[in-house]
Amino acid sequence: MPHFVFVNDSLVPADEASLLIGDLAIQRGYGIFDFFKTMDGEPVYLDEHLDRFFHSAAAMRLDAGVNRVELKQRIGALLERNGIANSGVRLTLTGGYSPDGYSLAQPNLVIHQSLLAVPVSAEPTHSIRLMTYPHLRQLPEVKTIDYLVAIWLQPLLREKGADDVLYHRDGVIAECPRSNFFLLTDRDVLVTPGTNILKGITRMKVLEAVNGRLATEEREVLLAELTSANEVFITSTTKHVVPVTEVDGVRIGDGRIGPVAKWVSAELYKRAAPYGRR
Repeated sequence: MPHFVFVNDSLVPADEASLLIGDLAIQRGYGIFDFFKTMDGEPVYLDEHLDRFFHSAAAMRLDAGVNRVELKQRIGALLERNGIANSGVRLTLTGGYSPDGYSLAQPNLVIHQSLLAVPVSAEPTHSIRLMTYPHLRQLPEVKTIDYLVAIWLQPLLREKGADDVLYHRDGVIAECPRSNFFLLTDRDVLVTPGTNILKGITRMKVLEAVNGRLATEEREVLLAELTSANEVFITSTTKHVVPVTEVDGVRIGDGRIGPVAKWVSAELYKRAAPYGRR
């Protein structure tokens, strides 16, 4: 049975969904999106994701064409029609069909659902290696569709034997292209960049989970701090919590998955029931 997709107010089979080539998303890469999971057929942290979606839309001067209630209704109709228990749902809002290929127009809204593997273990099962790169995304607080540098760097990542990129500017760490960054200092303070980043929903849930149990700071995090860090991990909706054991070939801590990453992952897993569905 084919999956269905919403294109504006029409529910159509995914293999028939389309946008015209005049859309600014195609012409200029102008648009925003958000992405959430479903588990057992239920959306995960939907309200938080919609908060960010509408924030991104407003920041990019895009009118979603629907309010929160209407958008939830479309999401609900899509989930019911597709019947996919564990999935990823992407909301994409484009710049619309510009009359001159440059001016904003009425945006197009696409809601797409796809199969998504969900964690089967409360604790991380693998770690990754990062490669640093000097870059700061345009409008970093907005979840835009622009991943130009991240995709352009993929061949270099493979050449360096790294799994992902860690952006920084002038020695100040920002984020990975699709995840947020956490570092446990040698004083056992959990720090995470507080500016020039997209503040992820999982990042928010980590800070909530450790509140009162572990000292935390949202601040500038320096590349120089990596050499003395006890642990490093990244977080995202799809990745959950992933420990980092190497950055630019330098080992983090003892080179093994650390206890804080394990505890944070297990705590989020437990609190979610599953993953905060509502």
